[in-house]
Amino acid sequence: MKKLLFTAVLTLLSFNFANAQAYTGSGDQKVSLGLVPWGYGTGLSAIYDYGISDIISVGGGGEFYFGGKEDHDDFYIFGRANFHLGEMLNMPSNMDLYPGLDIGFNSGIGLGAHLGFRYLFSDNIGAYIEAGSRGSLGVFINL
Repeated sequence: MKKLLFTAVLTLLSFNFANAQAYTGSGDQKVSLGLVPWGYGTGLSAIYDYGISDIISVGGGGEFYFGGKEDHDDFYIFGRANFHLGEMLNMPSNMDLYPGLDIGFNSGIGLGAHLGFRYLFSDNIGAYIEAGSRGSLGVFINL
């Protein structure tokens, strides 16, 4: 019985992954919520991304810190652009690797860069991690 249940779950997951795409190109929309363990402080992150081409998305977001560094405010508001490489690197469709740039405001103008990775668990829900001048990890949903 356990083997049958295990096989059924694996079959359902593989069917789900066959349709799931971490980045679909123009018109793709994502909302991400995560933890910020490094950067201007420790806190929470909210990000929106919108696909404008097969490899480029733009968006914006905010980070709100519980314990910010003394020379910075308790927030960082930013705009960003990502370059999605998953298809070019022949990654499975439920995975995406993307370098990106951002410009924002926190006690002045901030510039940053990051490298991100997304993994889609189903058609709509996945996990992400971004590391660079700031970083975050959390969950995202496809809209």
